[in-house]
Amino acid sequence: MSKIYKTTDENFTFKSYYEKPGFQLFHANCLNVLAEIEENSIDMIFADPPYFLSSGTFTCQNGRMVSVKKGDWDLSNGLRKNFNFHLEWIKACKRVLKPHGTIWISGTYHSIYQCGFALQLAGFRIFNYDLMKNKDWSEDQMKKKGMQMRSVWSINTPKGIEKKFGKHPTQKSFDLLKRIVLASTNKGDVILDPFTGSSTTGLAAYLYGRNFIGIDTEKQYLDLSIKRLEELGKNIKDKLNKEQL
Repeated sequence: MSKIYKTTDENFTFKSYYEKPGFQLFHANCLNVLAEIEENSIDMIFADPPYFLSSGTFTCQNGRMVSVKKGDWDLSNGLRKNFNFHLEWIKACKRVLKPHGTIWISGTYHSIYQCGFALQLAGFRIFNYDLMKNKDWSEDQMKKKGMQMRSVWSINTPKGIEKKFGKHPTQKSFDLLKRIVLASTNKGDVILDPFTGSSTTGLAAYLYGRNFIGIDTEKQYLDLSIKRLEELGKNIKDKLNKEQL
């Protein structure tokens, strides 16, 4: 993947936090790493940016009181600063994405409208929006009058095994990223996740023969990503060995 970077490895500002063929992780602000990437070099971007919902208060989840603080990275800086944050990283992604590339952005209704406006300001063409339906939702919740449904994906939340080494507070299911990766890319393409978290995007990319670049400011989630990838690699190797017997 060296061809996508502006400089040689010796002059590259950010050394990989972890690297193996076709898979790189960076411990950095995504804007800094994106600035080192050549224009029009990325085939697909999946981004799950902060929702800025953490407040230090509590909410009820599955009958339990839980803290509404995912981490300092999710603390709101006010509506205008939150929007400027989204606009800045989206513009940086626009520069590196190929003209016919695809960007997917995940968010809650608190953040997705800001991202949608930022996408338009950055010059993106919004092709579609999709709603991921938790299979625990009732059918009545999906049939509200007056609501225009473009696309509803019925996909489970992350399975327990996906959190074997720990969990990310906004972790997406492997099934979701598998669908996105296969829908938008071909083998050998380059996929980037600027807020990689526990790197479910990277696992799907790696399993299906795509190259992956993941960036995150939180070391604990990069370490979690590495454990997940190494287990996936071991499982693939074990499967190949069994098939050769």
